[in-house]
Amino acid sequence: MAGNDRRDSDDDLGVVLETRPKTQRPPLYKVMILNDDYTPMEFVVHVLERFFGLSHAQAFELMLTVHKKGLAVVGVFSFEVAETKVVQVMDFARRHQHPLQCTMEKE
Repeated sequence: MAGNDRRDSDDDLGVVLETRPKTQRPPLYKVMILNDDYTPMEFVVHVLERFFGLSHAQAFELMLTVHKKGLAVVGVFSFEVAETKVVQVMDFARRHQHPLQCTMEKE
């Protein structure tokens, strides 16, 4: 019966532990709208609703923040999404002949 004891055998299989590198979250970027003296407030509200999915009330409050403080963060996104939003807003403003500025910076 001693021959059936597996604990004495030399062919035990060990467990291989693989260390996986921890993936880092991509950096996030703040998209900001800047105040100017020429772009109508209602146009800014429309931009916030259209490109950032805000309700009319939210967009109006954020537009007032831009107007009073000179700029406001309108969203935080991955680089690609932030860049796309900035380009969309700037292109839309240019097509409607408004000098509205939209920018992004790393959070």
